[in-house]
Amino acid sequence: MEKTYTLWLFFIETLLQVSISSSGKVPAIIVFGDSSVDSGNNNFIPTIAKSNFEPYGRDFQDGNPTGRFSNGRIAPDFISEAFGLKPTVPAYLDPAYKISDFATGEVIPLWKEVEYYKDYQSKLRAYLGDEKANEIVNEALYLVSIGTNDFLENYYIFPERRCQFTSVQQYEDFLIGLAENFLREIYNLGARKISLTGLPPMGCLPLERAVNIMEYHGCVEDYNNVALEFNGKLGCLVTKLNKELPGLQLVDANAYDIVLQIIAHPSQFGFEVAGVGCCGTG
Repeated sequence: MEKTYTLWLFFIETLLQVSISSSGKVPAIIVFGDSSVDSGNNNFIPTIAKSNFEPYGRDFQDGNPTGRFSNGRIAPDFISEAFGLKPTVPAYLDPAYKISDFATGEVIPLWKEVEYYKDYQSKLRAYLGDEKANEIVNEALYLVSIGTNDFLENYYIFPERRCQFTSVQQYEDFLIGLAENFLREIYNLGARKISLTGLPPMGCLPLERAVNIMEYHGCVEDYNNVALEFNGKLGCLVTKLNKELPGLQLVDANAYDIVLQIIAHPSQFGFEVAGVGCCGTG
């Protein structure tokens, strides 16, 4: 798995090399996203989607589940460590952490993203003072992951959502609009260096393959086609915002091809099996 994040990190670092501070480092990693990048916020909100039990976390420190939907660390953890910061990014809602722990990074759940981000900034300024806090806010690397839960745990699950948006393209455009508004909001609050990641080949995720009985548990190609289409629209959004917002360094960190390589050639990345989840069906 570490090879996967090394490739992704290399991609992000290459595109951000002109925007990081003169020391070649960023002071903090701030993560907004769904369950794919959640380091444990789901432990502290009312949701049936939990990962605070075994076998989740079996390869994490001491083998304990943390609320990450993974057997070990997740992408933001590896990226944080590669930038010389903490090897794990704490969940913002975890009461075990204080603002001093979040001075170098945190994961904020998208469902209340801007509200929590403003709260984070207020606490950071109270802790470090305006000048230092503003430096961290402006120089931090923001990792934004969007889309996977919106499609797999929303659009394709709830009939009323498909009635509201009579085509998947309409739903894609709806999400693109939400993403644009969100990115403009955090830009206005000081974010300047942002990595935006959309959809993986979601039709090849273990859960989708597990229920794809009619096609002998192969990838759901319709889902993959939607992912490609949606990611293309995200790429256009990145180009648009970089032109319109002065000083913004917004990177289209499209992980689709990297994940597809792992699925097609798992042994090259240290895996034996790519069609079954580490922890249950997905």
